[in-house]
Amino acid sequence: MTAAQTRVFDCGVTAEREEGLAEAAATIRRGELVVLPTDTVYGVAADAFNPAAVAALLAAKGRGRDMPVPVLVSNQQMLDALVDTVPDTARALVDAYWPGALTLVLKHTAHLAWDLGDSLGTVAVRMPADEVALDLIGRTGPLGVSSANRSGHPPATTMLDARLQLGAAVAVYLDGGPRDEPVPSTIVDLTAETPRILRLGAIPADRLRDYGVDPGEGDSPALQ
Repeated sequence: MTAAQTRVFDCGVTAEREEGLAEAAATIRRGELVVLPTDTVYGVAADAFNPAAVAALLAAKGRGRDMPVPVLVSNQQMLDALVDTVPDTARALVDAYWPGALTLVLKHTAHLAWDLGDSLGTVAVRMPADEVALDLIGRTGPLGVSSANRSGHPPATTMLDARLQLGAAVAVYLDGGPRDEPVPSTIVDLTAETPRILRLGAIPADRLRDYGVDPGEGDSPALQ
């Protein structure tokens, strides 16, 4: 990938947004990377079912397989297709907070042909509250998405932030404007008997207690 091949689209302009989404979807299908806005920060995306594309995403961030890539979906049907079982607590949390800044860690369906890193049979999944992101996911299917920054650097809150960090490793940049509140999603692990918070974020712990969620340590950096 060379700098001349990188394309930027302003999704605040209707015609450019449509062109950008079409090009981004084609780029994902080719196994290349796309930067897109989400409701929290900018993310860098790859086809979740293309191991080479996911490996390229990790390489672009300078990140190892020990920090597996989360997956974004655009509806609950995608969630049902990805995970083995959706517990009642998870379903209640989805109904209450999706789309939004809540990431759920669940056991994924065993036969899925993907490699998101050393995930130990689990997947971190979220439905973002951003129209551009949801539109793209609706065209491509589930996307492996991580924050659009080099590992150890602050998450990108603008398209330019992301481009300065990731450069020509990304083929398409979708500019959805600045993120006003760059707070990461709250992560809840539902793979054990008692759900617990792995990372505190946009949704505070006290709003999750009614769902039987243990506050836990709340300091995991695993999905940054």
